[in-house]
Amino acid sequence: QVQLVESGGGLVQAGGSLRLSCVVSGSIFSIYGMGWYRQAPGKQRELVAAITSIGATDYADFVKGRFTISRDNAKKTVYLQMNSLMPEDTAVYYCNRDILSVAFASWGQGTQVTVAS
Repeated sequence: QVQLVESGGGLVQAGGSLRLSCVVSGSIFSIYGMGWYRQAPGKQRELVAAITSIGATDYADFVKGRFTISRDNAKKTVYLQMNSLMPEDTAVYYCNRDILSVAFASWGQGTQVTVAS
Protein backbone atom coordinates (compact mmCIF):
# COMPACT_ATOMS: atom_id res chain seq x y z
CA GLN A 1 0.00 0.00 0.00
CA VAL A 2 1.28 3.43 -0.93
CA GLN A 3 2.09 5.79 1.91
CA LEU A 4 2.66 9.51 1.50
CA VAL A 5 4.30 11.42 4.33
CA GLU A 6 4.49 15.19 4.05
CA SER A 7 6.62 17.38 6.28
CA GLY A 8 8.26 20.79 6.48
CA GLY A 9 5.30 23.05 7.12
CA GLY A 10 5.10 25.63 9.84
CA LEU A 11 4.37 29.22 10.74
CA VAL A 12 6.25 31.87 8.76
CA GLN A 13 6.00 35.60 8.25
CA ALA A 14 4.90 36.97 4.91
CA GLY A 15 7.86 37.06 2.56
CA GLY A 16 9.46 34.05 4.21
CA SER A 17 10.32 30.63 2.85
CA LEU A 18 9.61 27.00 3.61
CA ARG A 19 10.68 23.74 2.01
CA LEU A 20 8.19 20.90 2.03
CA SER A 21 9.10 17.25 1.58
CA CYS A 22 6.99 14.25 0.68
CA VAL A 23 8.32 10.73 1.02
CA VAL A 24 6.56 8.02 -0.97
CA SER A 25 6.74 4.40 0.10
CA GLY A 26 5.11 1.23 -1.14
CA SER A 27 5.25 2.13 -4.81
CA ILE A 28 7.63 2.53 -7.69
CA PHE A 29 8.25 6.27 -7.48
CA SER A 30 10.38 7.14 -10.48
CA ILE A 31 7.81 6.34 -13.13
CA TYR A 32 5.11 8.60 -11.75
CA GLY A 33 4.48 12.27 -12.17
CA MET A 34 3.94 13.90 -8.80
CA GLY A 35 2.15 16.98 -7.62
CA TRP A 36 1.74 19.21 -4.62
CA TYR A 37 -1.78 20.21 -3.71
CA ARG A 38 -3.18 22.51 -1.07
CA GLN A 39 -6.48 22.95 0.67
CA ALA A 40 -7.44 26.02 2.61
CA PRO A 41 -10.36 26.03 5.06
CA GLY A 42 -13.65 26.10 3.21
CA LYS A 43 -11.99 25.69 -0.17
CA GLN A 44 -11.45 22.82 -2.56
CA ARG A 45 -8.13 21.10 -2.90
CA GLU A 46 -6.12 22.64 -5.72
CA LEU A 47 -3.00 21.66 -7.63
CA VAL A 48 -0.07 23.92 -6.86
CA ALA A 49 2.80 22.36 -8.80
CA ALA A 50 3.56 19.21 -10.76
CA ILE A 51 6.63 17.38 -11.95
CA THR A 52 6.74 14.59 -14.50
CA SER A 53 8.77 11.41 -14.20
CA ILE A 54 11.51 13.04 -16.28
CA GLY A 55 11.52 16.31 -14.38
CA ALA A 56 9.37 18.64 -16.45
CA THR A 57 7.53 21.05 -14.18
CA ASP A 58 4.34 23.05 -14.25
CA TYR A 59 2.88 25.55 -11.80
CA ALA A 60 -0.41 27.16 -10.97
CA ASP A 61 -0.39 30.80 -11.97
CA PHE A 62 -0.69 31.93 -8.37
CA VAL A 63 2.69 30.40 -7.42
CA LYS A 64 4.71 30.87 -10.59
CA GLY A 65 8.02 32.51 -9.86
CA ARG A 66 7.72 31.82 -6.13
CA PHE A 67 7.52 28.03 -5.75
CA THR A 68 9.81 25.34 -7.16
CA ILE A 69 8.99 21.65 -7.30
CA SER A 70 11.73 19.04 -7.52
CA ARG A 71 12.23 15.34 -6.95
CA ASP A 72 14.88 12.87 -5.85
CA ASN A 73 14.05 9.46 -7.26
CA ALA A 74 16.72 7.71 -5.20
CA LYS A 75 15.08 9.02 -2.03
CA LYS A 76 11.53 8.62 -3.38
CA THR A 77 10.92 12.18 -2.31
CA VAL A 78 9.30 15.20 -3.92
CA TYR A 79 10.03 18.70 -2.65
CA LEU A 80 8.33 22.07 -2.80
CA GLN A 81 10.49 25.11 -2.19
CA MET A 82 8.22 28.02 -1.33
CA ASN A 83 9.60 31.55 -1.38
CA SER A 84 7.96 34.95 -1.02
CA LEU A 85 5.13 33.39 0.91
CA MET A 86 1.89 35.32 1.24
CA PRO A 87 -0.98 34.95 3.73
CA GLU A 88 -3.13 33.49 0.96
CA ASP A 89 -0.70 30.57 0.73
CA THR A 90 -1.97 29.41 4.13
CA ALA A 91 -3.32 25.88 3.70
CA VAL A 92 -2.64 22.23 4.34
CA TYR A 93 -0.28 20.96 1.66
CA TYR A 94 -0.44 17.42 0.30
CA CYS A 95 1.42 15.45 -2.31
CA ASN A 96 0.07 12.80 -4.68
CA ARG A 97 0.18 11.86 -8.34
CA ASP A 98 0.09 14.84 -10.68
CA ILE A 99 -3.20 13.72 -12.23
CA LEU A 100 -6.08 13.36 -9.78
CA SER A 101 -7.90 10.72 -11.82
CA VAL A 102 -5.04 8.30 -11.15
CA ALA A 103 -4.11 9.59 -7.72
CA PHE A 104 -2.96 7.20 -5.02
CA ALA A 105 -6.03 6.21 -3.03
CA SER A 106 -4.54 7.06 0.34
CA TRP A 107 -3.61 10.68 0.89
CA GLY A 108 -1.11 11.60 3.56
CA GLN A 109 -1.90 13.70 6.58
CA GLY A 110 -0.59 16.81 4.88
CA THR A 111 1.57 19.53 6.36
CA GLN A 112 0.15 22.82 7.62
CA VAL A 113 1.58 26.03 6.21
CA THR A 114 0.54 29.22 7.94
CA VAL A 115 1.73 32.59 6.67
CA ALA A 116 1.28 35.51 9.03
CA SER A 117 0.84 39.00 7.65
